[in-house]
Amino acid sequence: MVTISHVVKDALNRQVFLQEAISRGIVSYNMLAKQLKKEIEADLGKSVKHSSVVMALRRYAEKLEKKKDKIKFNYFRETILKTDICYIIIGESATSLSKVQNLYNQIEFKHGGIYNIVHGNYEIGIITNQRYKETLLDLLHDEKVSHVVEDLVVISLTHTQNFLFTPGIIYNVLRFVAWENINILSIILTPQELSLVLSRNDAMKCYNTLERLVKATEGS
Repeated sequence: MVTISHVVKDALNRQVFLQEAISRGIVSYNMLAKQLKKEIEADLGKSVKHSSVVMALRRYAEKLEKKKDKIKFNYFRETILKTDICYIIIGESATSLSKVQNLYNQIEFKHGGIYNIVHGNYEIGIITNQRYKETLLDLLHDEKVSHVVEDLVVISLTHTQNFLFTPGIIYNVLRFVAWENINILSIILTPQELSLVLSRNDAMKCYNTLERLVKATEGS
């Protein structure tokens, strides 16, 4: 049987910013209940009491608080910022991947070189240093290049232990970033590192946001 609580849960699960506002304790349950009441009544096919919606919101908030307590983010080690990054996206073809791989041996990884390849079903994304852009585009001159995005940065969070099997970590990081209205172009994930690719214009805002997250976890 569908209840008010079920409908409230479904409505709020579709709205991450509302979840964040509720978890921060800055939402008026009374006002939110007024906004959700018509949607709830439409889903249930009957009228509902305002007080019942408020109660369902309070119960949802309690569950959010318990969930937050279960997830511990106490092992971020440092935040690393790399500048002068570009992001090149090409169409997938029979020859594209081999051409992209040809540049790998030229990357000076010990001197800050970055070369990340994301191979999708229809496209290949390459994230690398600006200094390798022209060389890569020369290699790809007869491939379909759909986007060349420049003036980017990569901000990385490194960890002291494997976090691949801990639920909620990526969400916890990205909700901090989304709350600040920072656009992420791509995410790079390894067992000990979570990296975000974004515009240089958002670099310091994102860096400071993640630094606050790191400091918050240090105290947890």
